[in-house]
Amino acid sequence: MIWRGMALLAGVSILAACAQTRTPAAAQAPVLDRGAALRAIRDAGHGMDSAVQVQPLRDAAIDGYVAQSRAAEARNDYAASASALDKALRLAPDAPDLLQARAEVDIAQGDYLAAEKNAIRSFTLGPRSGSLCARNWQTVVEARTGMGDAATAQQSAQRIKECRIAPPVRM
Repeated sequence: MIWRGMALLAGVSILAACAQTRTPAAAQAPVLDRGAALRAIRDAGHGMDSAVQVQPLRDAAIDGYVAQSRAAEARNDYAASASALDKALRLAPDAPDLLQARAEVDIAQGDYLAAEKNAIRSFTLGPRSGSLCARNWQTVVEARTGMGDAATAQQSAQRIKECRIAPPVRM
């Protein structure tokens, strides 16, 4: 009887100890302010376009879808904005500006992997300088920040500087 009492006491003590033992919380990615992230992306390319950009003529439907996307975004309807951009991308799948716009909507929706993928594809197909380039890399910064990858976000932030091309020396 004494053994049972001691065993019961030992069992209760172990359970009590287990209940009080706390495991460290899993490291979580910081919560990204998506509105601030969108502003940072769009501000990144502000004032960088000083070069002539040559763009092929586009189907008017693409411009219509882009307008629909912007209107939906203004209403904070990111699902409708994404849908309109997806329709535009079906018509012009390699358009860097459309890919970047889709990446920005991905950030707004919290889909950081898709945002990074679209921004990198836009950079690869785009001019690799100027405002679109800066927006591409700022998107990667925001996506990696949202994923909790500060090291890659820092490296990507350095790449933004490479988007600005110094003007030629004039004498």
